[in-house]
Amino acid sequence: MLHKKADPQPHEENLNPTFGSRYISTEIPRYSMPESEMPPQTAKQIIHDELMLDGNARLNLATFVTTWMEPEARELMQETFEKNMIDKDEYPQTAEIEMRCVNILSRLYNAPEKESPCGCSTIGSSEAAMLGGMALKWQWRKRRQAAGKPADKPNLILGIDVQVCWEKFCRYWEIEPRYIPIEKGRYMINPEEVIERCDENTIGVIGILGTTFTGQYEPIAEINDALEELNSKTGWEIPLHVDAASGGFVAPFLQPDLKWDFRLKWVKSINVSGHKYGLVYPGVGWIIWRDEDELPEELVFKVNYLGGDMPTFALNFSRPGNQVVAQYYNFIRLGKEGYTRLMESSRDTARFLAKKLEELGVFEILGPGEDIPVLAFRIKEDADVNFTVFDISEQVRHRGWLIPAYTLPENAEDIAVLRIVVKEDFSRDMAMLLLEDLQRILDHFDELPDHRKVKDDPNDGKHRPKC
Repeated sequence: MLHKKADPQPHEENLNPTFGSRYISTEIPRYSMPESEMPPQTAKQIIHDELMLDGNARLNLATFVTTWMEPEARELMQETFEKNMIDKDEYPQTAEIEMRCVNILSRLYNAPEKESPCGCSTIGSSEAAMLGGMALKWQWRKRRQAAGKPADKPNLILGIDVQVCWEKFCRYWEIEPRYIPIEKGRYMINPEEVIERCDENTIGVIGILGTTFTGQYEPIAEINDALEELNSKTGWEIPLHVDAASGGFVAPFLQPDLKWDFRLKWVKSINVSGHKYGLVYPGVGWIIWRDEDELPEELVFKVNYLGGDMPTFALNFSRPGNQVVAQYYNFIRLGKEGYTRLMESSRDTARFLAKKLEELGVFEILGPGEDIPVLAFRIKEDADVNFTVFDISEQVRHRGWLIPAYTLPENAEDIAVLRIVVKEDFSRDMAMLLLEDLQRILDHFDELPDHRKVKDDPNDGKHRPKC
């Protein structure tokens, strides 16, 4: 979030902690640094009390981000907070662990044995996506220059349902985004719409393995086949990048036979969030290329830094190494069996919740949680009710639940939905508690026949579901 200079009212200029008179004798400026120091326990208590106003992360059903890890993982992260991931010469074993994770992921995503996959960790999947996009643009430009053709009008094919990082990428790197709208009953892209928008200036196509809006997998194998036919006819080499931020740690374990990864010829790179279903606290992401030739050499910097000649490709430089350590902890702690068991548990809870939501009689499930464990549901069109999904979202907050309500993108803006992300720490018992609260809310509105429901998205149709 971009913050601006605060212009507080007189009564807002200072903090006045309730216990302050016991430990400090002066007020604390809110937007400027205090002149003197204070005891550490006092500073901690002031901040601790303010943070009590935040939502409970465990009840945050809006976020895909991991909200619980084992104590042993937390201890490892605490032990490695101070290690800078970029200092690979000083922290060689942390660098070795990063390399192991890249190798684990390249094998998990079926990189061909005859090729040389490569990759790196990132702050999150948004940075990873942008690195993948940059490689697409540079590779396309090299092909155009080799053919003696202009390379000043690149475009990228993507669905209107992409995460906002792709909009940023297109704007920051001056690429024309060619969005594919959704339709009622079709909430993701299809091969026909992709091919219709492709031309010689297309740097690539983005396929999403688990959309933010409904949690569904886009038909990546079918898009790959359509690109194979198109590329064979035209001589173009339009590749696929898979945004597997949400599904990259689900599909290999729940749908191992689903072809979406490097088993497909035109899938050249994959980004994934370690801090989503990779089960690591924020923030860590990964970008993997099927072969090192897919990463242009001119994008990789050789940095002589703190005693070592280090290759680096990133938008960030200094960043903590503890998230990478935590990712490796999960890999060796859980293994394929453990990840499969946890993903199956989340999927089973999502299925249970979907069934019970439908039994309430007023909800229709759009994303049933069969791909990633995410539920998107709306109020039935023929339901005679005096509330909207925005009313529901507001009411559940009274019990601590954070469930986002939002409208779908272009061509389906009149459909407003609620979304629940089922993670490891959302148990069947918690699902039952949520259902009981939802039933109480429905009963509450039944008792208020004159309730005036909010008909429109309070964010004027521009609200995006949180990741």
